[in-house]
Amino acid sequence: MHISKFNAEGYPDPTAAEALENIIREEIAKGRKPCVFICSPYAGDIKRNTINAKRYLKFAVNESAIPFAPHLLYPQVLDDSDPVQRRLGLFFGMVWLCKCDELWVFGSNISPGMAAEIDKAKRRHIPIRYFTENCDEVERI
Repeated sequence: MHISKFNAEGYPDPTAAEALENIIREEIAKGRKPCVFICSPYAGDIKRNTINAKRYLKFAVNESAIPFAPHLLYPQVLDDSDPVQRRLGLFFGMVWLCKCDELWVFGSNISPGMAAEIDKAKRRHIPIRYFTENCDEVERI
């Protein structure tokens, strides 16, 4: 679960946020795995991007996380070439993003869909980790 540094009225509440983050750290130390949203390209070279996204999922599992990659799930039941269905899939992904503990961004090529996910995570104060295509971490926000 993501912990906001703001209270329900939108005011900063760093003491409560720090206490809750400490509780989550303790849970993770006891074996709770964080849920992470996998953010990587899909459109364009779909075959290559799908292979990479599967590799990123496996990486997250090996890092003791519970990964979710909506761009591997929703294209199986929605037509990505239909703008209405694509928007619906992106909306579904945004709902799941808000339920994840972190956003993990892979690669240096940021698609418009990825940019929207990153923007949403920033607005929701969800921690973001950036990785290269080879899964080397380069930044943590």
